[in-house]
Amino acid sequence: MTGSIPSVWATGQKPSRSQRLGRYLPESMRHPGKMLPAIAASVIATYTRPGELVIDPMCGIGTTLVEAVHQGRDAAGVEYEDSWARLAVANLAHAARQGATGTGRVVAADARQIPRVLPDLAGQAALVLTSPPYGSQTHGHVRSTRDSGQPGICKWNHRYSRDRTNLAHQSLPTLLEGFIRILAGCAQLLRPGGVVAITVRPFRQRGELIDLPGEVIAAGEEAGLVFTDRIVCLLCGVGENRLLNRSSFFQLHEARKAWERGTPVHATAHEDLLIFRTPPAGATAGQALSAAGERR
Repeated sequence: MTGSIPSVWATGQKPSRSQRLGRYLPESMRHPGKMLPAIAASVIATYTRPGELVIDPMCGIGTTLVEAVHQGRDAAGVEYEDSWARLAVANLAHAARQGATGTGRVVAADARQIPRVLPDLAGQAALVLTSPPYGSQTHGHVRSTRDSGQPGICKWNHRYSRDRTNLAHQSLPTLLEGFIRILAGCAQLLRPGGVVAITVRPFRQRGELIDLPGEVIAAGEEAGLVFTDRIVCLLCGVGENRLLNRSSFFQLHEARKAWERGTPVHATAHEDLLIFRTPPAGATAGQALSAAGERR
């Protein structure tokens, strides 16, 4: 938590499935938008100490919570979908059986109301760590003709939800409006000078690159947070003199099609980790930004 924080983190040395093997229940792989465990673990180790509280307002299957309790932190999560909330609870129980010393809890609720959902935690959290949804569907799991021997591409485990009120189903402006409410609510749960860390990457919509990290920075500032840092979390592995590709089937497929059209598109090889802080008690936003710079 002191000294210089590296601007690039090698969080993709193992594939996502390998990072979860044995540490999470096998059914966790069904979730289409899981946070990479190495990113969550690195954020928690960097910005918190044992015994402190970590919150994830959109916790999914509980990656943030599991990595927190394994490091001796306490954790609380909110998840809109009952099925994912139940799986997050099961993953926390699995972590406890493996010797995790932190405590965790999950509430199935709408995170836009998080101050009312977790009223007993107001002003207590050291860290909020989360990631926004990327739409109602993601790449999920894929089996191509080469793998299956059948014509066409088979997709599964690619939906967050079929509930039309879920933020993942909303347009980008509505999603961001909801995310602003979530961040503003989380700020009430943070102690003075607490950290909000958001993992996010750009995505393509009908061929157009959407700068979701830039939109999230604006959303955080509108929620009253102070943007202090931007860290590159690698999704690729770093080998000797080369990068180890971890791109999904659809990322590579879309990149190849774009190149065939003469557009030099590359598959995403990192996530942005956006760091915000709440101003210390009695400090202005400018003073909070200055203090964050001094800590680095």
